[in-house]
Amino acid sequence: MSILVSPDHPELTYMGRTELYKGFPRFVFAGTMVTIRFKGTEIRCVIRNHKFFNKQELGYVLNGIVGKVTFEQSEDDITLTLADNLTDTVHTLTLFKRQDASHYFEFKGFLLNDGAELLPADPLPKRRIECYGDSVSAGAVTEAVEHTATVDPILHEGIYDNAWYAFPMITARNLGAAINNIAQGGIAVYDRTGWYHAPDYIGMETAYDKVCYFPEAEGGFTEWDFSKYTPHVVIVAIGQNDQHNEKWEYETGTENFIGEPKFREYWKDGYKRIVRSLREKYPKAFIILTLTVLRHDSGWDDALDEIVSELADSRIVHFRFTRTGAATPGHPRIPEQYEMAEELTCFISNTEGVWED
Repeated sequence: MSILVSPDHPELTYMGRTELYKGFPRFVFAGTMVTIRFKGTEIRCVIRNHKFFNKQELGYVLNGIVGKVTFEQSEDDITLTLADNLTDTVHTLTLFKRQDASHYFEFKGFLLNDGAELLPADPLPKRRIECYGDSVSAGAVTEAVEHTATVDPILHEGIYDNAWYAFPMITARNLGAAINNIAQGGIAVYDRTGWYHAPDYIGMETAYDKVCYFPEAEGGFTEWDFSKYTPHVVIVAIGQNDQHNEKWEYETGTENFIGEPKFREYWKDGYKRIVRSLREKYPKAFIILTLTVLRHDSGWDDALDEIVSELADSRIVHFRFTRTGAATPGHPRIPEQYEMAEELTCFISNTEGVWED
């Protein structure tokens, strides 16, 4: 026998964009999580997974130790053992989505050993952050630490992806803040651009206001209710993938690099539309535009300076990491993600008025 803790139990806490789908919370974005605190000796989770590609893995943090569980089943309810043979004391476990659009799942609850006691999990922090980013913000290939400062390993099938170690997630923990991480590998500003090869290539202009942002999922696109979460800080970390811009090439017949004036204005216009929409939704938020330490042409950083100037909003800034665009030809690994997080943490901490409601 075991004790089922239903997903709607008031002692559970959720972080990240979720929605009820057929009565159960659906986890779509990397880093979305649920936390439970209990006294017992074992814990399992029940999910219904939907696989698109790559190895399927969920992440968890048990009493501060990061782990993962690997599985293959899809389209049926499955039970995954997260820990057993624990000491019969109080434990805290956070279950989180490690990967981005390789899969999504409905969370159907936790199973505890017979006789276990469910305790209230800590409430969410009052400080709130939101991030709109690409694969770096989603934690892609972070765990391939033996490949630090080099290209990514070939055919890794997502086994090194871990959103827990993405710089926005680390920054939020550093600052004692909740975070909604709206990040997807390969995504660019416009639809039909970038490297996120969902049907017709989905851009951030489509994904930013969704819970489910890929049309091939059950039920297709689903809209996010922005009234559910109002961040103090918004991080916009897109631009790395926008050099791949088939839409521009198709419509204009010209190349699409940031040094070409017409393309530069076109790209900035799309970027500004997203930022202006976020400003309308979050009138008081401190909005940080940034690119990461993954190698890229400095013209993209210069374009962000121009966007900040053109938006003329004192609470919209461009933050440059010390090694922006210069650290690595592959995805930032855990040490480089921590490097970015420490710099961003310091910047936010030294900015006055960030956490004002």
